[in-house]
Amino acid sequence: MSSSQDLSFHQLLPLTIFQQLGQLLQQMAQELGNEALIVTEEALVSIPTRLEATDKFTLVVSQQFSALLVAERRLEAGARRHREDLTLKESIILNSVNSEFDTEAYVTLHERNSELLNAKLTFEPEAIAEFLQHLNGCLEDNSLARATLARYSQVIQPNNATLQGKFTLMLLSVLAPSSHQNDEQESIYPFVSVCQPVEEALHQQIAHERLLNQVTTQIRQSLELPIIISNVVERVREFLQVDRLVVYQFEQQESVIGEQGAGSREQGIFDSAFRIPHSAFSTQGCVIYEARASKSIDSVLNYREENCFVPASGCWEKYRQGFTLAIADVDKAYVLSSCLLAFLQKIQVRAKLIAPIVFQQQLWGLLIAHQCYEPRSWQENEKNLLRRIAEQLALAIYQEELMRSLKLEKQTLEQRVIERTQALHDALLAAQAASRAKSEFLATMSHELRTPLTSVIGMSSTLLRWPLGEMSQRQRQFLQTIHDSGEHLLALINDILELTQFESGKAVLNLSEFALAQLAEASLRSLSDRATRQAVNIMLDLKISPDYRLFADPQRVSQILWNLLSNAIKFTPEGGEATLRIWSENDFAVIQVEDTGIGIAEEHLPLIFEKFQQLDSPYQRRSDGTGLGLALTKQLVELHQGRIEVESTLGTGSIFTVWLPNNREQGAGSREQGKEN
Repeated sequence: MSSSQDLSFHQLLPLTIFQQLGQLLQQMAQELGNEALIVTEEALVSIPTRLEATDKFTLVVSQQFSALLVAERRLEAGARRHREDLTLKESIILNSVNSEFDTEAYVTLHERNSELLNAKLTFEPEAIAEFLQHLNGCLEDNSLARATLARYSQVIQPNNATLQGKFTLMLLSVLAPSSHQNDEQESIYPFVSVCQPVEEALHQQIAHERLLNQVTTQIRQSLELPIIISNVVERVREFLQVDRLVVYQFEQQESVIGEQGAGSREQGIFDSAFRIPHSAFSTQGCVIYEARASKSIDSVLNYREENCFVPASGCWEKYRQGFTLAIADVDKAYVLSSCLLAFLQKIQVRAKLIAPIVFQQQLWGLLIAHQCYEPRSWQENEKNLLRRIAEQLALAIYQEELMRSLKLEKQTLEQRVIERTQALHDALLAAQAASRAKSEFLATMSHELRTPLTSVIGMSSTLLRWPLGEMSQRQRQFLQTIHDSGEHLLALINDILELTQFESGKAVLNLSEFALAQLAEASLRSLSDRATRQAVNIMLDLKISPDYRLFADPQRVSQILWNLLSNAIKFTPEGGEATLRIWSENDFAVIQVEDTGIGIAEEHLPLIFEKFQQLDSPYQRRSDGTGLGLALTKQLVELHQGRIEVESTLGTGSIFTVWLPNNREQGAGSREQGKEN
């Protein structure tokens, strides 16, 4: 018996009403059994198609009952019209709810009511067959799905009157309250018709917000990603009351950010490491965690699907953009995907809800809720909750990746510091070894040279005093040159020997008290002949009393004075002056030598106390010497725990100032330092 009654319509419907009509058609398909084909836009996610992303439809095809519900979204105009249809009481209640509760309950309810669809419901066999043909043409490279659609297009007939009548009653139960308002009932039960749905929505939203706050708090308090995921998945499974909740992670090749978690298999052990997707996306992966309602439900931990996922399918891009997939009954939804249906039946999945976990615009994994024994119509608030939980897990993954990057950078920096420190240590040891070898070589050579040189000086001095027979003036000049050159060479060798003693740490001070003024006068007298030969006027400016006593090594202090004064005389032109000043400042004796010589360029000042440094070119050198005088002077001053400074202006002159401590404690410290070295 067939029915010719046509209850088809084409009108604007709220999204909630459209979803209820889709659920009614799925209920009819359940009653028809295995002979019925049910197809929705969500069921085609895993199949490559050319359908528009905005298409929403539910199609039921069988020999006894067929129906097509299809819609397109209409937001702005429909929203205004639907807001105008709100009664005054509904508006007042919604506004009061919004002002009293600062939550998303009002926003969610308002958006759900304001979103309208341009919906069409038809039972006409021709229209249904035409849609099947259109759907068949949109499938890409899926011969099995096309054959299935073609086979069902041949069985479409006018609907059975009994089944049509039953669906009509179900349809009226959904449409009648929204199209015919019962004024009397509304006046009698205004609280039940308006307040109760709002209150229920608020309670649900508050519970969702409480769960999300708990998840957010745990993410902030913990940096262990496995612990975060295990606790979150268990809480969400209990809240949604699903049979199984799993985390499916896609395989990646880089950036391990987690280690295997502790605990038993029932508690969700992480048998594979967490990885951050930096490489190309792969559809291969496995279940890395699960939470089950009871042990009677089969475990899918570490389970992987290797055959049914199509790499080129558009579903992965939809997931990456945040698409949430809700399947009420996989037996009906995946009729066109026999491979995926067999896979889901094997792991006991009857209904599923999937939310993507997207990290840095990469699809990291999926958060999947399973209903194992019976179909389940997923509510919008459940979809939104799972989607927001997946977003929170993505934040936890990002947090873990930041910590991993910081740890890696810290380890890399520490390793570089260790390597650099070791390199510097090795370089220092090599430099010290080279310096010791050089000092030992110079000391050996100096000793070997000084022995014959002493004989040359002694013999030349003897011949000058007591010549063996008559000598001409020219012979005496030659002999004097030999003597003077030997003296000069001996002085250089002695400087080198003393320098090697300083560098090897063998120099010591013989400390005692002495009159500094007398030592200064003696130094000037010893250099008076040299100053006279070079026409340089040397002066002494004593600002201390004659009995001022300095506790230091008198021989070393004399050497300091002699080096500074001879250096001043050497680099002061004829007619110039060199002044030695001495004064006392706190616990220091201050020695200053000022000249009106050639001066030192500012860029050369840092080199003035270096060994073997003479600031004029060795090919244009006008003064003799090896450049060791000032280097030795600095070593002697520092051996006394003093300091030396220089001020100079090119073409004007130079001022060398020495501070020597004048107390027994510092002097004893200098002596002990020399002994330790």
